[in-house]
Amino acid sequence: MNLITHFGNYLLMLKGMFTKPENLRMYWKEFVHQAVEIGLGSLPIVLIISFFLGAVTTVQTTYQLVSPLVPLSTIAQIVRDSLLLELSPTVVCVVLAGVAGSKIASELGNMRVSEQIDALEIMGINTKSYLILPKILASMLVIPCLITLSVALGIWGGRLAGHYTGLISTDVYDSGLRQNLNTFYINFALYKAYTFAFIISTISAYYGYYVKGGALEIGRASTSAVVVSCILILISDYILALLLLG
Repeated sequence: MNLITHFGNYLLMLKGMFTKPENLRMYWKEFVHQAVEIGLGSLPIVLIISFFLGAVTTVQTTYQLVSPLVPLSTIAQIVRDSLLLELSPTVVCVVLAGVAGSKIASELGNMRVSEQIDALEIMGINTKSYLILPKILASMLVIPCLITLSVALGIWGGRLAGHYTGLISTDVYDSGLRQNLNTFYINFALYKAYTFAFIISTISAYYGYYVKGGALEIGRASTSAVVVSCILILISDYILALLLLG
């Protein structure tokens, strides 16, 4: 019953966002602010994780492909497809659920506890639309861009790892990258990025917006938002794989 209540409140929150803006300029300003906060705030950890994801995948794949019948260029193909299909969209978004998601939940939770949301509602402002919608739209814009950057940086990290460890030359690696590219994998990565961005932003906003209590409850709401977002990301990852790759 508690799950049904949460799901109903979640749908009502999404429904309440879609109203005519009171001041379109203020909404645009908030959207840009959230895009900068989410994008720049998450950029360092995304860069670090993506680089080493590509590097580790290259090294491990090289040591596993011991058969002389398998060309070394296959390593680059495995790294490229692994980053597109799973590593960059899923792993990076799980990290973003902890970085950007907890920030969204704690920000809204602090506004709820300090009664700033109540003050805005007394002023006649639709707080669901003004506070939540820009965060969701900013996440839907920024997170796919971060995933695209993650794929590119992961491929580059794998190239550098192969070159400096002497496991695979850059010419062979570049040749493998150009072979047997399925362009649908690129679309699939973006489908996952948009889906996960929506999950992270809406779940985090829900837990932050409806928090009750004080600072302790804000921390619990942030933790719950991250946990639920990660679980839903993994479930939706499985469903998307079945629907689009099955």
